Amino acid sequence: MNDELTRRDEMSLAGAALRGAPWKAAAVTGGAVAATSLGLDLLSGGLDLAWAMMVGIGLFSLVAAIGSISRPDTGDRVTRQARLWALRHPWRFSLYPALGSAILLYPVQLVFDGEGVFGAALDALQGGVVVYLITAVVALTLKGRGQASLPGGR
Repeated sequence: MNDELTRRDEMSLAGAALRGAPWKAAAVTGGAVAATSLGLDLLSGGLDLAWAMMVGIGLFSLVAAIGSISRPDTGDRVTRQARLWALRHPWRFSLYPALGSAILLYPVQLVFDGEGVFGAALDALQGGVVVYLITAVVALTLKGRGQASLPGGR
């Protein structure tokens, strides 16, 4: 019997774990930070809309991903099991929020930053890598919460 998960299975588990993410808090955080960045840019005499949107999207992705796994014992049975999988496999789980972040960042870089197709892809990839690393490291620190939620402390 093969116990290995396919990429499709992993994507389904990551999606199920993200189903209970704090989307409103993520949107408010991302929007507030983007607005603050724009306000500070205006005070300093410049305006960098692409940077403000990049920071907002990055924080939106981080808050959603980390918030979804921070309480593994809440939600329905499927969501709880998916969150426990995410805590046991933080590097695999973090790949999917990072990919989503890079996909959201690409058109922002392409349209607002004027980098060109390849420059925008590189910048979006860099933003995705940052989300990937931060999410994975935080998920590693939260791994103990998943261990306590398993039956028998396993």
